[in-house]
Amino acid sequence: MAKKGKKAKLPLSDEEQLLLFQQKLLAEEEMAKKKERLLSQFLKDKLAKEEHNSALNLNKINTQWRTVLREVKTRELHKDIEILSQTFERVVDCKDSVIKSLAKDLSEAEEQYAHALRSHLHSIDQLLALQRRRLRLLEESYNMELEALTKEFETERKTIIDQHEKEIHYLQDVFMAMEQNYIDSEYESKLEFQSMWDDLKNKNLEEKHFLRLQLENIVEDLWRRFQEALKNYTDATEDQKIAFETLKVKDEKSSKEIEAQMKKIQRLQDSIIILKSKIMMHNRESEEQNQYLRKDKELVLAQLRKLKAQRTQARELSQENLVKLTLESNATLKALRKTVNKGEKILKLAEICRKFETEEEKVLPFYSTVLTPEEQKEIEEIYPEELTEELTKVIVNYTGMENFWKRYNKVKLEQLSLQHRHAQLSEINRKLREMLKQYLDGISVSDEVLSQLNPLFIVNHRSNLPQPLSTPTTQPGDKPPPATYNIIEAAHVISHIL
Repeated sequence: MAKKGKKAKLPLSDEEQLLLFQQKLLAEEEMAKKKERLLSQFLKDKLAKEEHNSALNLNKINTQWRTVLREVKTRELHKDIEILSQTFERVVDCKDSVIKSLAKDLSEAEEQYAHALRSHLHSIDQLLALQRRRLRLLEESYNMELEALTKEFETERKTIIDQHEKEIHYLQDVFMAMEQNYIDSEYESKLEFQSMWDDLKNKNLEEKHFLRLQLENIVEDLWRRFQEALKNYTDATEDQKIAFETLKVKDEKSSKEIEAQMKKIQRLQDSIIILKSKIMMHNRESEEQNQYLRKDKELVLAQLRKLKAQRTQARELSQENLVKLTLESNATLKALRKTVNKGEKILKLAEICRKFETEEEKVLPFYSTVLTPEEQKEIEEIYPEELTEELTKVIVNYTGMENFWKRYNKVKLEQLSLQHRHAQLSEINRKLREMLKQYLDGISVSDEVLSQLNPLFIVNHRSNLPQPLSTPTTQPGDKPPPATYNIIEAAHVISHIL
């Protein structure tokens, strides 16, 4: 028992689940098929009953109105055959004339197309060659300008460096000359001072010698007198005499020393004043020269900074111009590649569209205007437009697109006409569907159908069934065709529907 319980509780594998699911699907499909068979059998039985009833009714109706319908149909068919034969002959004549004219136009159009294609390819080759020459000239001019700028920059750089070196050498020479002048002036001032000092010393010695001689004479005279007086006085005052002599000697020595020192001080003061004035003059001259040199140095530095700034600006400007030129050249190359790709794409599309053209489009690719002169005048009166110079230039530039716009307008008109025709046909289809529904409702028997008007009930050749609108396909100027009435037999409709 435990083994059986374990076996029942085991989970199913994926394959077993798939098999069970497929078995369930098969069983459901069989059930659906059985239901469909039963439903189709029921519908067939019902349809057989309806066919039997309709056959009885049709036999009764056909005996009454088949003869009338045949007579009316024969008369209408005779008239339609006559009209169709006349129109066919007329259309055949028109087609023959059109084919002849189209053959001529076709040969002319092929010649024009070949000529236009050759001229177009020639103009494209000329434009490509012109653009290549233009790019080559621009590249050459850019290289020449770049070389000229580099040469000018190098020459200016060399001139500036040479001028700077010359100025530095000049300033060094000036500095050396000033130092030499200062040394020379200092040496000259020392020599002048030494010479003045020697002159003053010699003069002082001569004066001293001359005064000494005079004093010696005076002293000798006085000495003699003094000796005479001394003898007299010594005899009277010997002690005072001794003291007086000692004081006198001291006084003479001190007075001489004071005078010599005063003269020496005066001379030194005078020489100091002279030297100070010379030093002041030399200092002023040197300061003025230093100021001039500083100003010249500042001017040279300012010019150097200005030249460096100009050089950097010129370098930046040339770099910006180079970047701009490269960007513009890349943009032009991209634009030219886009135009070339677009032209190749247009040519490929034209070749593809050529395969889908109709025979009429191949014969007459460029239709002529269908407006009469009067209609053109009316359009000009309604839309007056004065031609200006700018408008004429634009028109001249786009004269080659005239045939393209003709074909484009033709395709657009055909599209609009097909849309209009599609709308008309859809409306007719809707009405025909309504008529068929009414007819089917008329042949079936139900409370809803009996409560409405029966479309099969005819009184005086008039039915309750609405007639479809006719679709005029006549060209302007043709006569309208006679009205035709479509009569459909009920047995024919039932045999094709059921």
